[in-house]
Amino acid sequence: RKKRNIPKREGHFNGHEATRIALISSRFNYFIVHKLESGALDMLRRHGVQQVDIYYVPGALEVPLCAAKLAAGGKYDALIALGVVIRGATPHFDVVIGESAKGLSSVALQHGLPVLNGILTTNSIEQAVERAGTKAGNKGADCAVAALEMVSLLRKL
Repeated sequence: RKKRNIPKREGHFNGHEATRIALISSRFNYFIVHKLESGALDMLRRHGVQQVDIYYVPGALEVPLCAAKLAAGGKYDALIALGVVIRGATPHFDVVIGESAKGLSSVALQHGLPVLNGILTTNSIEQAVERAGTKAGNKGADCAVAALEMVSLLRKL
């Protein structure tokens, strides 16, 4: 068998000094969102990102509108949405997570911009805390890494 030389096209994590990132943070459940924010900021700074702006919205349903306005402005290379939605006794949980995710996906596709969905959807406060920096890692930091990789990859396309 002859080996084919298939070029790899992937993003990288170096050279992001000029990358501009916006964090959109929900104030609802902010005691957990703050930890996601800290994880994202730490990761971005470790990779040399110097311009990070943070925008605060009331809750997860308001995140997509803010993302759409920021994406339309053309100032940022990527947007990172952060929030926490914890399942309650009513179906409101399903509406909130579905509509916020759909809105963020729409913004990404409409503007050709990486929009990372770091809105945690959990069954309990304990699960949210685990995903915000304890035994399940920090999903804010994970979104930051994914944002940098996507920015780099899209620059190559």
